[in-house]
Amino acid sequence: MALTPALILTVISIALLVVYGADVAVGLSSDSGEGFIPFDHKIRGMAIGGPTLILPFIAYFISRKEPSKGLGGLIIIAGILIIVGGAVVIGNADPVAAEESGRDVMAEAAPLIVIGAIQIGVGILKIKKS
Repeated sequence: MALTPALILTVISIALLVVYGADVAVGLSSDSGEGFIPFDHKIRGMAIGGPTLILPFIAYFISRKEPSKGLGGLIIIAGILIIVGGAVVIGNADPVAAEESGRDVMAEAAPLIVIGAIQIGVGILKIKKS
C-alpha cells in the first residue's frame, strides 16, 4: 500500500538529481559558469539537492514492511548519482579560487559521498529484505 508513494518519491528524487546534474554540466561547459537554473549554488543545493537526499530515506521508511527489489534498486541509483555528484564537485574544484573564496571543497563534497553511500546501503538492505 505504501509502496507506490515510496516509488514515486524515489523517482522524483532521481529526476531532481538528473536536472541538478544537467544544470551543473551546462554551467561547467559555459563561459559564465552558470547553469540554466537561475540560482546560486547554495540556493540550488538547498532547493534541489536537499530533497534528493531526503526523499529516498522517506521512501524506505514508509515502505519498510513491504518487499520491493525495484525500490531498493531505485534507492541505489539515487545513492550512486549523489556520489557521482560529490566526485564531480571534487574533480572540478579550482583550488586557488576555493582558497580565495574561503570554500572548503572537501567539506562540501564529503557529506554527499557519505550520504550517497548510506543510501546505497539502505537500497541493498531493501533488496535483501525482499
